Amino acid sequence: MGEKGGDGNSTLLHGKYELGRLLGHGTFAKVYHARNLQSGKSVAMKVVGKEKVIKVGMMDQIKREISVMKMVKHPNIVYLHEVMASKSKIYFAMELVRGGELFSKIAKGRLKEDLARVYFQQLISAVDFCHSRGVYHRDLKPENLLVDEEGNLKVTDFGLSAFTEHLKQDGLLHTTCGTPAYVAPEVIGKKGYDGAKADLWSCGVILYVLLAGFLPFQDDNLVAMYRKIYRGDFKCPPWFSSEARRLITKLLDPNPNTRINISKIMDSSWFKKSVPKNMKPNEVELDDAVLEKSSKKSETLNAFHIISLSEGFDLSPLFEEKKREEKEELRFATTRPASSVISRLEEVAAKSGNFSVKKSESRVRLQGHESGRKGKLAIAAEIFALTPSFLVVEVKKDNGDTLEYNQFCNKELRPALKDILWTSPADNSALA
Repeated sequence: MGEKGGDGNSTLLHGKYELGRLLGHGTFAKVYHARNLQSGKSVAMKVVGKEKVIKVGMMDQIKREISVMKMVKHPNIVYLHEVMASKSKIYFAMELVRGGELFSKIAKGRLKEDLARVYFQQLISAVDFCHSRGVYHRDLKPENLLVDEEGNLKVTDFGLSAFTEHLKQDGLLHTTCGTPAYVAPEVIGKKGYDGAKADLWSCGVILYVLLAGFLPFQDDNLVAMYRKIYRGDFKCPPWFSSEARRLITKLLDPNPNTRINISKIMDSSWFKKSVPKNMKPNEVELDDAVLEKSSKKSETLNAFHIISLSEGFDLSPLFEEKKREEKEELRFATTRPASSVISRLEEVAAKSGNFSVKKSESRVRLQGHESGRKGKLAIAAEIFALTPSFLVVEVKKDNGDTLEYNQFCNKELRPALKDILWTSPADNSALA
């Protein structure tokens, strides 16, 4: 019972489904087109490696969420028909949605406000339905929003995202997951969070993107983007109506305790406005300024997948072309104060005897004394406070040879920093 399909060969699964072509794949899951041989109906078959799920101790959580998802039937949620398993794989037979991703619609320009409202009403309806049953998505982002042939929104992976794409969670919602641009500040803050509140923040980012055509929190530097998210630092474009602006500001409130809840969203004047009957779900409003911004920012904008934090706390961008061994920078997270980080770097410099140190409150520079292959090696470390008790440290080669920099990092810097790193409960590789 293999899972061929990419080469045109079909595979019989449990004697019930014919597995066809590969439709797409994520970090840990592959999705195939499949046909139920009894009914002749098509489904999307999601295939996940079982050993990864067992490895992170999530089997009980998965069983619990699957039992709930099989009972969840809502017009705006992709339906889970059944779950099967072999020795090495778990198979999810899900409703096949043929209309594609919602966000391919805004590639041509932002949506008109009335149409954005329709999609947002459907999104909130789906989110409310699942939250009332104790199921949280935790990874609401564009790839998980599909549109069927009638133009209705369908949320996929509700309750499944926890283990299909983010297997390093501990089940207690204490681990970072999600696409950074859509992730709530308290999720980055590492202190445990309310799944419902975090989902609503993501809904706020989605609404902003529908109305604007671009992301509210953007920066080429990921640490700077996190700081914007943590402060709720965004601006609404001038074409947003005042009611839409008010609702988005309440959704993108960095304090989860004061963030708007679902009943208040549904009660807001913008949400309650009726929708013209002649509105066609494929209507988009083209906007030259947005298109221009989109083309300039194509890496950021089209990478709605910007990076995934499921691999520990490696903040390095996905589009990094250099091989891992040739990296000229490393980043790590710590819950120690900046002064501890600085004194640790000073100790490393003193121990090697080859560096002098210049420092400020948030920056340390190690200047090498001896000339190497490309001059004297210099290393700069910058400290960013994402929250008062959670820091990200970015270490870069400032001068000299990359190979010499990497040797210094591997032999001296990494071992010296090991005990001050923050690591998630399921991951011990936080030094990227």
